[in-house]
Amino acid sequence: MPINEGETTSSFLSETTYLNVVIDDNKDQAPKIHEKMLLSAWGKNNFEFDTYFGKNASDQQKVTFKLIDYIPWAEKKLVEDENGEEYLFFVESSEGSRHEHYLKKGTIQNIHGILVGFNAPDNNATINFFKEDGSLKMLTKESGDWFRMADQKKGIVTKDSVQYFQYLTLHNVSGLQFVIPRPSEKGTLTMVSGPKDPKKLDVVVFDITTDNTTERVELTGGQYNTQGAKEITVGNLNFRMLYGSKELKTPFKIKLNDFQLEKYPGSESAASYASEVTVLGLDETFDYRIFMNHILDYKGYKFFQASYDLSGEVEQTRLSVNHDFWGTFITYLGYSMLYFGMICIFFAKNTRFDDLKKSLVKLRKKKSIIAAITLLLFTYSSFAQHTSHQQNRFSNQQIDSILKANLVNEQHAEAFNKLVIQDAGGRMKPAHTFASELVRKVSQTNSFNGMKPSQVLLSIIENPRLWFEVPFIYLEKGNTQIRETLGLKEKTKYARLSDFITPTGIYKIREKVSEAQKENVKNKFQKDLINIDRRVGLLYSAIGGGILKIYPIPARRKQHMGITTRNLQSKLYSY
Repeated sequence: MPINEGETTSSFLSETTYLNVVIDDNKDQAPKIHEKMLLSAWGKNNFEFDTYFGKNASDQQKVTFKLIDYIPWAEKKLVEDENGEEYLFFVESSEGSRHEHYLKKGTIQNIHGILVGFNAPDNNATINFFKEDGSLKMLTKESGDWFRMADQKKGIVTKDSVQYFQYLTLHNVSGLQFVIPRPSEKGTLTMVSGPKDPKKLDVVVFDITTDNTTERVELTGGQYNTQGAKEITVGNLNFRMLYGSKELKTPFKIKLNDFQLEKYPGSESAASYASEVTVLGLDETFDYRIFMNHILDYKGYKFFQASYDLSGEVEQTRLSVNHDFWGTFITYLGYSMLYFGMICIFFAKNTRFDDLKKSLVKLRKKKSIIAAITLLLFTYSSFAQHTSHQQNRFSNQQIDSILKANLVNEQHAEAFNKLVIQDAGGRMKPAHTFASELVRKVSQTNSFNGMKPSQVLLSIIENPRLWFEVPFIYLEKGNTQIRETLGLKEKTKYARLSDFITPTGIYKIREKVSEAQKENVKNKFQKDLINIDRRVGLLYSAIGGGILKIYPIPARRKQHMGITTRNLQSKLYSY
């Protein structure tokens, strides 16, 4: 709803575009036609409708409107044709934007109040271009200047003096800045779709058929357009057509008393703007101030401060109008019904949610069975450790089976990777980096047993007791002495954490590690032993949770995690 300051109106424009048509036969006029048009810039648009002209059904005349073409963000382009008219491409800058014009030979155009001609038949043009001896020349009624960017040269345009025109040079005459980039060309002007620009209008092309006669009309318009109507005669009927908005009315009037605009200091950008209005209803009159987030709600109509226009002599406000005929009660009722329906879904049978509940119950049972089997195996293993050191332990096949049964899927592992945690040194890092370092340091590989590092870390967190029996700790190649100490075969590549602990809970290599650390010059066995001890400590810290610092309160984190690397030997001994 555009309102000039001091004016009163009840009219506003529809957001939807229409084909507005008035038909008459020089005697009678039919009611105005408003056909809603929803067109797409991509794909095909099919739009066609019939109407009838005449008061009596017996003598009514059928009229057909058919959409032939839709050109969004239309602009004129010259299609070269040797048999076409001659045009001069004229580019000018005004109001901070670029505008393109095609000057037809022998005509004059009014460009922002200045008459510009190309071989104009008279001397009415302020700026007139003409060709002489194969060169483009210019004659102006006002003085000006020019500037050539290529070599930074400047010059003067003398009025009433014929001079050669320079292409690709910025000219300024009577405040109009313009450039002609190339010589004149022959061709046909055609409307084409240009780059997306809300300021540009669209073009629709219709065929109108009546009384076995068809005529084609091209209409320029679009959203909020009320200008550019065209008149055409087809057969014995006259048509006045407009492509744009439909004019609507409110049951009351609004008067704009004052439009207020505040700008940022030292800038032309609007900081805020508001409209002081008076509502003139049938039974009441009151004043109101409309501004951002402060709307006028009256008789089911809501008015928002949308924009403004200061280009004219009078300030103009533009209000966005929203009409809710039924009111908000219907909306809230719909929300209530939707909420009630969602609650019912939780308790209704034979629904998708019911199926999901049953699936979760089945999944929970399967996990319980797996957990029971795992607990049984661990109980058996613990008993075996106290009765026969290395007898009846889990086989590698059993370990693999349990790991795969409880493996976290890759999507969940990827989500875990994004978690930021703190390492033992206090450095913040993604969980993926932390998990990768853990796997590489302990197993000397980038992945383990087909599991990604994050899946390994999540498995350790979820099943810490299991990882006492997983052959995960790398043993240096060729060091048979460490394998003899642990009671492993000569070619064993990975040891279990339980291999380092006796049935009574003593750390097998504690004394040897202590002796190796005291030596200033260490042999290969001692170096390997210290490296293996670090891997054992790192894995034990991961199993105990002390290495994974997520909890923000240090005291609670220690209470929850329990074990740290520094007290590894004492904990192992007590174990």
